[in-house]
Amino acid sequence: MKEKVSVWFAKLNPLFNKLGRNYYLQAISASMMATLGPIFLGSFAVLLLVFPIEAVPQFLAASGFASILSAVYTFTIGSMALYVVFLMAKNLVTKFIPSDDGIMAGVIALMSFLFVTPLGTAADEVSAIPVTWLGAQGVFSAMIVGLLVGRIYILFKQKNITIRMPDSVPPMVSKVFESLIPTIAIGILFILVNRMFAATPFGNMHQCIYSVIQEPLKGIGGSIGAVIFLSLLQQILWFFGIHGTNVIMPLVQVLWMSMDAENLAKIAAGQKPENVVGYAFFMIITWSGLALGLALLMLVSKSRQYKQLGKIAIVPALFGITEPIIFGTPLVLNFGLAFPFIFNNTIALLIAYILTKIGILPVFMGTTPIFGLPLGFHAAVQGSISIIIAQLVIQLILSPLLWYPWFKRVEKKAILLESESEKIKRSL
Repeated sequence: MKEKVSVWFAKLNPLFNKLGRNYYLQAISASMMATLGPIFLGSFAVLLLVFPIEAVPQFLAASGFASILSAVYTFTIGSMALYVVFLMAKNLVTKFIPSDDGIMAGVIALMSFLFVTPLGTAADEVSAIPVTWLGAQGVFSAMIVGLLVGRIYILFKQKNITIRMPDSVPPMVSKVFESLIPTIAIGILFILVNRMFAATPFGNMHQCIYSVIQEPLKGIGGSIGAVIFLSLLQQILWFFGIHGTNVIMPLVQVLWMSMDAENLAKIAAGQKPENVVGYAFFMIITWSGLALGLALLMLVSKSRQYKQLGKIAIVPALFGITEPIIFGTPLVLNFGLAFPFIFNNTIALLIAYILTKIGILPVFMGTTPIFGLPLGFHAAVQGSISIIIAQLVIQLILSPLLWYPWFKRVEKKAILLESESEKIKRSL
C-alpha cells in the first residue's frame, strides 16, 4: 500500500513542482509578502488607536497623534490595493524578463487601476477618490489588473513593440521611450474597460470583481472547511517531499490577506472583526507546523540519534524554522510519523476555531505575522494576551502530546537498532 501511494505521488510530483515554479503564482506570493511592511505599520497604528488601556487612546487624542495614526492606517492597509497592483506587475515582469526591473510596468498598472476606479465628490463638491476600492475590497481587482498589465507589457517587450533609442542616449531616457508605446496602448485599453463596465449594472470593474469573484471566494475559501482541506493538502505535499507552502499559499494568500485587511478595517472603524479565519489565523495557529513539540520530545529521548537531532533542531524550531526536523528525522516519506505530520495542523486549527467561536479566543485583528519571530512574539502582533497564550499552549503542550504516541514507536525501533549496532561493534 505504501509503495502504491508513493508511486502515485511520484507521478504527480512533476505537476506540483511545475505549479510551485509558476511565474504567476510566484509573482502573487512575492507581491503579497512585500506588503508586509505597510500592513504591519498600519496594524500597529490601529492597535494604538484601540488600545485596551484607556489612557493610551486618550493621550493620542490629546497630543494630536490620533488623526495622524488614522491617516497612517488609511495610507497603508486602507490603500493596500495600490501597493498590490504595482507589485503584481513589477514582480511578474522580473520573472519573465530578468533584465527588466519591472518598475515601469508597475507604474502603468497603477495608472490603469486608477483609470477603472470611480471618482466621488467631497462635501465641498471637489472630486475625490473614495477609499472603498483602495483597501481590502479592491485587492482582487488590483491583482487582476497588475497581472494583466504585467503580461501585456511583457508581450510588448518580447515582440520589440517599443521605441528603440540609439546607444548614445542615456539609459534613463531610453527606458522612458521604450515604455511609451506600452503605456499608451494599455492606458487606452483600460479607458475602454472603464467605459464597458460603466454600462453594466455593476457600474465599475471593482464592484463587478468584488461581487462575482472576491465575495463568493471568501464564502468558500474563507471557511474553516476550506482552511482544513488546504492545510491537509499542504502537509501531504510536504510528506512526499514537495514544498507544500510554496504550492498552496499563493493560491489563497490574496484571499486570506484581504480578509485580514477587512478585520483591521472593522477595528479601525470601532466595529468587531468578523472573519475568524485568515492568513494571520492560519500562520499563527500552525506556526512551525507544530514540529516544535517533536523537537522537545527528541531533547529527552533515550535514542542517541533523536537526542542529538533534538539539540540541533530546538533553537531553529523556537523561531519557526523546522527544516532540520523535517529533513533530519526525516519526516518526508516517514510513514511511522505520517499521521501527526499531516493531521496536527488540522487538530490545532479546529481547536482554535472552536475556541474563537465560543468566545474564549478573540477574532484575530489580522496583522500579518512576521516570519522568524520567536515563539510567543510571533503571536503578539495580534495585540491579545489570550492569542499569545494560545500559541504557547499549542506549541508547548498540545504539540508534544500529539506527537508523543507516534514518536515513542519510532524511538523504540531506533533504540533497538542502536543497541544491535553497539553489540556488533563489541563483537568486532
